[in-house]
Amino acid sequence: MMGLPLFERTLDEVAPFTKMVTLHLMGDPLVHPQLGAFVDACAKRELPIFLVTNGILLREKEVEILLHPIFHQISFSLHSFADNFPQKDPTHYLENIFSFTDRAIKERPDLFINYRLWNLQSARGQHLDNRKILERVENHFGVTLPDWDFRNKKNQVVTKSLSLHYDTEFVWPSLELPVIGTTGTCHGLTSHFGVLVDGTVVPCCLDKEGKIPLGNIAKESIKDILASPRAQKMIRGFRSGNLEERLCQSCNYIERFEAREKKSMETSANTVGLSS
Repeated sequence: MMGLPLFERTLDEVAPFTKMVTLHLMGDPLVHPQLGAFVDACAKRELPIFLVTNGILLREKEVEILLHPIFHQISFSLHSFADNFPQKDPTHYLENIFSFTDRAIKERPDLFINYRLWNLQSARGQHLDNRKILERVENHFGVTLPDWDFRNKKNQVVTKSLSLHYDTEFVWPSLELPVIGTTGTCHGLTSHFGVLVDGTVVPCCLDKEGKIPLGNIAKESIKDILASPRAQKMIRGFRSGNLEERLCQSCNYIERFEAREKKSMETSANTVGLSS
């Protein structure tokens, strides 16, 4: 686990470059025993937090931490419960998350809460576990969720502060996987980059094993790391539609960006007198 001194150094380095800090790059942030200190460190530097968790370790101590005003959004990966505990009743698990949501809506109405269901292969309702979860969401919050095709709309608002987010399953990229293609684009190094537990800087949140090390924030400035030849080559490649790194060439997350760009182009083509 990353120590507090390295985390604080990382914050000082990235503060001029980012609008938000995410406390996840594989693994669940609620596991970390110094999570509260990490949150305080972000608050001291006025860096908003976007946190993703499966919520399994959501207890009273963690609830108090997650209600801190520095949090901008919290996403619960509800699909992970069935993956980790396929035979277990999710009632207690969901009640804990619902209870936190109820309290957050009252105490932190500005906090965005997201329930993720990233386990689909096709349109809404095809996954049995999702049907059960949706019924519980409807019953608890007293709403009726309309039927929709997630391919056209990822988010579904439940209440003012709470929404559901659908997407397909994806496979974590690996150098052991076959090459999918050498062309495509990505938001890595444009909208975000990652810092691993030892300070290694990686281009995106999917390089959990550090297969594309760009430098180490414990030894170098983030400015120099992002300006390094390897990082700049990747950026130029993404802009021109070329995947320079072998790991990127085996990443099926690229297909999500391609689908969004295709949809964006179709929308633009059907719009008269407006430019995107």
